[in-house]
Amino acid sequence: MTEFYDVKDEEERVILVSVCTGDEKETQECLDELEELAKTAGAITVAKIYQNRESVHPGTYIGKGKIEELKGMIYEYEATGIVCDDELSPAQLKNLEEELETKVIDRTVMILDIFAQRASTREGKIQVEMAQLKYRSSRLAGLGHSLSRLGGGIGTRGPGEKKLEVDRRLIRDRIAKLNKELDQVKKNRDTLRKQRTKNPIPIVSIVGYTNAGKSTLLNTLTDASVLEEDKLFATLDPATRNLELESGQQILLTDTVGFIRKLPHHLINAFRSTLEEAKYADIILHVADASNRAVVRQMETVYETLDNLGVKDKMFVTAFNKQDKLEEEVTLKDVRADYTVKISAKQGDGLGELLEIIEKILKESKVYIEKVFSYNDAGEIQRIRKYGQLLEEKYLENGIFVRAYVPHEIYDPEKMK
Repeated sequence: MTEFYDVKDEEERVILVSVCTGDEKETQECLDELEELAKTAGAITVAKIYQNRESVHPGTYIGKGKIEELKGMIYEYEATGIVCDDELSPAQLKNLEEELETKVIDRTVMILDIFAQRASTREGKIQVEMAQLKYRSSRLAGLGHSLSRLGGGIGTRGPGEKKLEVDRRLIRDRIAKLNKELDQVKKNRDTLRKQRTKNPIPIVSIVGYTNAGKSTLLNTLTDASVLEEDKLFATLDPATRNLELESGQQILLTDTVGFIRKLPHHLINAFRSTLEEAKYADIILHVADASNRAVVRQMETVYETLDNLGVKDKMFVTAFNKQDKLEEEVTLKDVRADYTVKISAKQGDGLGELLEIIEKILKESKVYIEKVFSYNDAGEIQRIRKYGQLLEEKYLENGIFVRAYVPHEIYDPEKMK
């Protein structure tokens, strides 16, 4: 099956290639997503093509007939390269490139390239460069001709100080150096985590498929200035912002890198410390794009990734976002979620209900107290006001009467009974 596009005057024009071994609808969805990835990386898609096969060809990814068809399409549409929707083995990469005599990259290289463009923090740059180096190190045998033919553009960019070296020894030395730098970054992250556990402000981790609207939600709720774009992986580096709920309760909202189908394992490993921030959250806020026809599969991908990271035993709230883009009402369910809510992060619709749900969950995790504090212990009331929910405060002759919900972390039975 093939789809064609009008060719515009762009530097990189690519043909997207996939192998369908089962569900054609899912294959088409993956190709649509690959087209978005190509657009984000700076390329224009001139055609999409897939082949129905029982399994991927071990030597060339696609069969001989499709290779011949591709040769004609590359010539006809003046394509500068092809992008395969799966991670290619070194042999597949080498053989395809020799057969087609053009630039060949795979989904993994495309995602790595986007991450290389998007990383802005030192940690992000280190993690991306390490993922690129590890990917290339395992494919040096098949990359010789590819690298000479690449010239520039997708697949050659890196966030480090220099272009990536292809000599195995230099790669090994570079990885060792980056590992030392990353260890220091992780120590700093661990220190911050320990400080947060001493400071019992609840953490709400925003997770979701890439381009689901996580950054838009964070910006709308907190007036943050996190980059928003209608592109995949617009936000790569996590952002944390403070938000005060209506009750006065302070919470920390943490944005995370978006998930995607077939997320390269090099990236999962490289970004594990960043992604694992969700493990330390009190609430997982799952943002899903209700307007995307593949939303159910996208939600499955998010949960699979979280399961792989060991994120469990958390309260889940799923926000079905982008309601403003729906032409008619769509009924969606999430059996993994404790609560669901319909929102439009861009328009602000449903955000009041979302915050009420978060307040409800936090209230249920606290201890209810009624107590008269002596004036000498007035500092305890300040702690309750900051970390808990102060319902009533009365000044009496013998002290201050308080009704409140108090987090378990600061609840002291001796002082608060």
